[in-house]
Amino acid sequence: MALIAGFCLGAAAQDYPSHPVRIVVPFAAGGPADVYARFIATRLGEALGQAFVVDDRPGAGSVIGTDVVAKSAPDGYTLLLMSNAHTVNESLIPNKPFQLMRDFVPIAPINESDLVLVTRGDLPVDNLAQLIALAKSKPGALTYASSGPGTPYHMAGELFKAMAGVSILHIPYRGSAGARTDVLGGQVDMMFDAVPTMVEHVRGGKVKAMATTGLARSPVMPDVPTVAEAGVPKYEATIWLGLMAPKGTPPAVVERLNAEVAKIVSNPDTAKAWKTQGATPMTMSVPAFTRYMNEDIAKWARIVKISGARADR
Repeated sequence: MALIAGFCLGAAAQDYPSHPVRIVVPFAAGGPADVYARFIATRLGEALGQAFVVDDRPGAGSVIGTDVVAKSAPDGYTLLLMSNAHTVNESLIPNKPFQLMRDFVPIAPINESDLVLVTRGDLPVDNLAQLIALAKSKPGALTYASSGPGTPYHMAGELFKAMAGVSILHIPYRGSAGARTDVLGGQVDMMFDAVPTMVEHVRGGKVKAMATTGLARSPVMPDVPTVAEAGVPKYEATIWLGLMAPKGTPPAVVERLNAEVAKIVSNPDTAKAWKTQGATPMTMSVPAFTRYMNEDIAKWARIVKISGARADR
């Protein structure tokens, strides 16, 4: 019987997909998650001979769209485009209607992107060491903006506060545009933001770049040190994206999708194009990606506990 079951699963994977596949993006249209989802969807469609259709379902800090996928049939025809906002939400929103590692199966990572910590142009600091010293001399007086509670921009700030030992007031916005506008306008002292979005403002002198958040320097801002090398050892806070499916999706289908996504993101043309956007392709086996996600959930659970961060502020 086991042999027959295995044969059926293999046959199902060979036949998959036999009709269009939906990729639910639980974030706003036009954002990085939506853009990269459409990139992956187009190329999966080309490789597998069926349409992969992006369905944007934003709201409630990614909970609405994610719950749609959690309640979908585990047949490989409804997938979730997720980010590390999901791993943060495991501890930040414990009463949501799903649990990530209980109700989903990881498929594959897609890419990761650095953030950059910038300050308003007239803040009297020129590097990260000076910023930390200023924050320590005025506990709670400095402010940092984010695109909303639980977002990677928010949690990058909380991680920085915890690891640098500083007290900086979080000012949450409904989206990064408003946060960015107020930092550029000098109403808020600093923020963590996407590198490609901020690079021209840095070059124009509207804000000052203190550091980027990856373990290595950003190819878009090679002259800007990382947070780790500028004074907070081992700091890392990137935005990463991946694909998941409802729990119970046939393993053979999951493995096939993992292999196809790996081919797409490993393409040299893909890596070259993403480099200009500050994104680095990620490839992992299903077990490795599962371990990576569990470690990320644990990492952010510690930061949520230390910082007292909440989904409503």
